[in-house]
Amino acid sequence: MFSLTPTELERYQRQIMLPGFGEEAQNKLRTSTVLVTGVGGLGGTAALYLAVAGIGRLILVRGGNLRRDDMNRQVLMTEDWVGKPRIEKAKETLTAINPDVEIEAIPEYVTASNVDSLVLQADITLDCAHNFVERDLLNAACVRWQKPMVEAAMNGMEAYLTTIIPGKTPCLSCLFPEKPEWDKRGFGVLGAVSGTLACLTALEAIKVITGLGQPLFSHLLMMDLGTLNFSKLHTYHDRHCPVCGTQK
Repeated sequence: MFSLTPTELERYQRQIMLPGFGEEAQNKLRTSTVLVTGVGGLGGTAALYLAVAGIGRLILVRGGNLRRDDMNRQVLMTEDWVGKPRIEKAKETLTAINPDVEIEAIPEYVTASNVDSLVLQADITLDCAHNFVERDLLNAACVRWQKPMVEAAMNGMEAYLTTIIPGKTPCLSCLFPEKPEWDKRGFGVLGAVSGTLACLTALEAIKVITGLGQPLFSHLLMMDLGTLNFSKLHTYHDRHCPVCGTQK
């Protein structure tokens, strides 16, 4: 494992000071690749906190152009970029914040054709996609290739978060065998809500990569940010799950 440069030691000094972290954990971040899908208010903000933490490589995946109604929550964007591919601006902003992070920006949505190649490039996936079609594709690919996945989603003032380790924890299909009604543009959202969930999502990935703390293995964190009620529920593996039923 390479030694950290003087610049890296200075940049990450405050997190290196954390008990149980140190230069070893920082090097684990430096040598890791994270796939982030749905790079919007949730995925984009999670990518921001991974970049400032010193992740080595980010693969950002999101199709479509920036809309003005994205601007209340997509903190990587600027007003002059409305109407342009948001993924390019995400890369530009993150590179300006931390030029040591290698960033690949892919202006596509997750599909059956590209999901395997995307997942195979990464050490861990952050599932911040805007619909269950993409989420189910990512879940199946992560199970297929035995890759960890941090699953995060929100609706209005409510949010949930869990970390899936194929072969050890229930998968997304176990948690949601029937998909909820979910219109990607059909609910209101405050940027502070998606930002709160995004910070926790990035933290989960950092914990899985470095071994810091206790990730949400086999637990689902449910949050009502309108009332600040939080609950952590134990999740159960469905032995008949069509995706992971034979793996645990």
